[in-house]
Amino acid sequence: MLASVARHEQFPRWLRWGALLWLALWLPVYWRTWGAANFLHLCDIAVVLSCIGLWGNNALLLSSQALGTLVINAVWAVDAGAEYFLGRHWIGGTEYLFDVRFPLLVRLLSLFHVLLPPLLLWALYWIGYDRAAFIAQSFIAVAAFLAARRTSPAKNIDFAFTDPFFHRSWGPWWAHVGISCVILILVVFFPTHLLLRKLFSPEPPDLKPL
Repeated sequence: MLASVARHEQFPRWLRWGALLWLALWLPVYWRTWGAANFLHLCDIAVVLSCIGLWGNNALLLSSQALGTLVINAVWAVDAGAEYFLGRHWIGGTEYLFDVRFPLLVRLLSLFHVLLPPLLLWALYWIGYDRAAFIAQSFIAVAAFLAARRTSPAKNIDFAFTDPFFHRSWGPWWAHVGISCVILILVVFFPTHLLLRKLFSPEPPDLKPL
């Protein structure tokens, strides 16, 4: 277990304000380029909630987004790396990163997929891991999947219409969403929860979100 070095203090002021400035830049750029529905992506939800968590010293928000970020963003990085080094995508979802039709700034801002996981791990080292994160992130994921089903199937946000590996729908909408959520929660979130619970001590009782 990794002990925290400053768990009774706020995050550094520069980091808290940096999180707000990032949102001030990233949100309007992404909104203008991709539209509001894009923020139903779990990786984009993680950006918003992580920045709020950093500003408010909120261990639950940061812990839950670590669950939803570490594996998903690693997959994103592997897929982008496969295209860059091998000339083909692994599962897809990062095609836009190499599409010159999109502004360079937008594509560079997408590198948060690489930067956010180590930032969240450092944050958990500072503030501790909240054990309630598994339940919280599971609810967030289910809500995101259900909301994504209200968007265009062509965008396939969160793979709520077809899965990323076989590119098919698993039965009617409720079956596909249910199977996708179960796999995500049990295969991705739960093992990550066990790992983070082992690595990081819990939030101390007297550390209150601001």
